[in-house]
Amino acid sequence: MFESLSDRLSGIFDKLTGRGALSENDVNEALREIRRALIEADVALPIVRSFTDKVRNRAVGAEVVKSVTPGQMVVKIVHDQLIEMLGSEGQPIDLNAPAPVAIMMVGLQGSGKTTTTAKIARRMTQRDKRKVLMASLDTRRPAAQEQLKVLGEQNTVDTLPIIEGQGPVEIAKRAMSAAKLGGYDVVLLDTAGRIHIDEPLMVEMAEVKAAANPHEIILVADSLTGQDAVNLANNFDERVGITGIALTRMDGDGRGGAALSMQAVTGKPVKLIGTGEKSDALEDFHPKRIADRILGMGDIVSLVEKASEAIDAEQAAKMAKKMQKGHFDLEDLAEQLKQMEKLGGMSGMMGMLPGVGKMKKQIAASGLDDKMFKRQIAIIQSMTPTERKKPDLLKASRKKRIAAGSGVEVAEVNKLLKMHRQMADMMKKMGKGKGMLGKLMGGMGGGMPDVDPKQLEEMAKSGQMPGGMDLPKGLPGGMPGLGGPGLPPGMPGLPGLSGPKMPGLPGMGKGKKR
Repeated sequence: MFESLSDRLSGIFDKLTGRGALSENDVNEALREIRRALIEADVALPIVRSFTDKVRNRAVGAEVVKSVTPGQMVVKIVHDQLIEMLGSEGQPIDLNAPAPVAIMMVGLQGSGKTTTTAKIARRMTQRDKRKVLMASLDTRRPAAQEQLKVLGEQNTVDTLPIIEGQGPVEIAKRAMSAAKLGGYDVVLLDTAGRIHIDEPLMVEMAEVKAAANPHEIILVADSLTGQDAVNLANNFDERVGITGIALTRMDGDGRGGAALSMQAVTGKPVKLIGTGEKSDALEDFHPKRIADRILGMGDIVSLVEKASEAIDAEQAAKMAKKMQKGHFDLEDLAEQLKQMEKLGGMSGMMGMLPGVGKMKKQIAASGLDDKMFKRQIAIIQSMTPTERKKPDLLKASRKKRIAAGSGVEVAEVNKLLKMHRQMADMMKKMGKGKGMLGKLMGGMGGGMPDVDPKQLEEMAKSGQMPGGMDLPKGLPGGMPGLGGPGLPPGMPGLPGLSGPKMPGLPGMGKGKKR
């Protein structure tokens, strides 16, 4: 979402940080570029003006002149202002009210209300261990109520039984009484939308609000609609009174300006962002982490949180024990590739690693894409269980059979086997307890420790990760540095790349020998 803005800003900052002292003209020139970049990213004009004025007041002041690295100081000032513009502290959905807590979902048709309702319900059920009831109040759109029912079945969340002929207010009242009788913690009310804001819609929303007395009213807005999303938020807030915003399609190729303007224009916090179609593609909105991503500083904390949710702790502990003994077969490799897919594939992970933004062209040239994981898993699945456990059995005729079975060339099979061999050798060395993995295993005690994200954020700032281990510079080789808080130890770096060799990435084809 913020890719083009991120590229523009990093180019501007590279010019600044390359200079020793900064004059007022240098700062003004940089601010002109920043203003242009923000306007192109579709940020509201009044917000752009106030943003650049605040940055100028601080950047031309004494703190930059006296700073040892003026360019870096300007980057810090822009970073701080971005966080302020996005809303300083992240605000999750507030459930601090007597049960059942009613949450009303409002928004226009097609913004993703029903899908977002199901995502929130799934999250509250699985992560927060709440008993959730969903109710569809959308009697206008054909099959809207059935859609929510199907999503409820897919995510094992209860939905209110459909009764034909009932109006939205009656359904809301029935949902609240059913929740009280059934001992539910949260009721999610999925209201009807329109193609545009009109009077009947607002009257209906007000009536539902009066009937259900919701604790939170979440506006679901499509981030690809740009500044129109901000006007929409203002209209809904004036008539119904919203408490927060959920932005959908943040994984799209839009310019991201809506997300940057929402908090500043409406004064209402963005609470959630939808990052994909799947039911688990929902994230809390953390202003600091979003600002880090925009400025190419990565987002290690979100990556680790994502990992701790996606990765099976028992499975990781079993694998850790195997690796300690120096065992690492093709079954283990397939397991790790699947876990990396769960974390959003390579592109999802790379976007959260510090400093990777500047290596995009190099990564693209090396032919790295998420389909590569699927191909490699397919190759491993085309082998017999014995072959997976004993890769040495794989001679020419077997390789031909495996290549035909997985629809690839024999060269691809060889590349995968070479990568596995390099990783297995690395595991053997590390498993003896002398390397990073040995230290990590000792610290893990075979289990997955609970890590406080705030503590992790502090460590990430200081360049340290849990256990006193330094955060790997550039791209982590095999990612062992992130093993403790959730990523399985010895993640397989970037498998099977044939392009230029990048620092610290095992199995990337032939690079120049040093």
